[in-house]
Amino acid sequence: MNWWDDALHRATAEVLLVGALAGLIGVHVVLNRLSFFTMALTHATFPGVVAASIIGVNILLGGVIAGAMVALGVAALSRRRSQNAAAATGVMLSGGFALGAGLVATQNGFSRDLTSFLVGSILTVNPQDLLTTAVALVVVAAVLTACARPLRYTGFDRMGAQAAGFATGAWDVVLLLTIQVVVVTIVPAVGTILALALIVAPAAAARQWSHRLSIITALAVTLGALSGLGGLYASSHWNVAAGASITLTATAILALSTVLSRLAKSRFSAAVRSRLIPA
Repeated sequence: MNWWDDALHRATAEVLLVGALAGLIGVHVVLNRLSFFTMALTHATFPGVVAASIIGVNILLGGVIAGAMVALGVAALSRRRSQNAAAATGVMLSGGFALGAGLVATQNGFSRDLTSFLVGSILTVNPQDLLTTAVALVVVAAVLTACARPLRYTGFDRMGAQAAGFATGAWDVVLLLTIQVVVVTIVPAVGTILALALIVAPAAAARQWSHRLSIITALAVTLGALSGLGGLYASSHWNVAAGASITLTATAILALSTVLSRLAKSRFSAAVRSRLIPA
């Protein structure tokens, strides 16, 4: 039997790719404080995914179109003085999810497939899904590497970036669209609802251990992949939903990392004080 014919083998490859992809973009989500926007994007992408499934085209196409509209809409609304990013994002969140629910309600019997959109179905991924995720990983890595300097400046020092001549609005759109590509890509694995935790948790856990972007990124990618593998193992061992298991594993890694990093910092501070204060 071919290696790719086994559903568990395909799922293992997919969680490694998805975990790495989520960890990679998650660093920018955490550092730019875009967690709420990402949550809104996962919800607002839902109608595009549902519409694509109803029409019979690849869900990636529907998700990309819906996500791009949301990203551009939030970017445009947040630049107006009478609006702010949080308000615009909140409207996109509830409006997008309501539209998706309305589309589902128009289809008799379609509600049975709703779970796979909401929480994912990692064991049903096919070779085309794997190829899509691999291509997305390469493209996102290339974009983040090529645009590392302006994205870093825009995220950490917006006023300084504007003074240096960077078009901060344009770079905001680049980052938002990149996040959207990642969200849509990982929908088959963890769904639209659970995607946020897999994107944010590994990066937030990595942030506990370093202030250097390269180290944070490497740790986030590693922890994202481990979240996928650990969740898939727990799913097969205890017969629980894979998407939920992966999300819970990522959450547990964040909680454990937070506790361990605080203990390490506490011990380091105590060691420094003991050297500075003689007995």
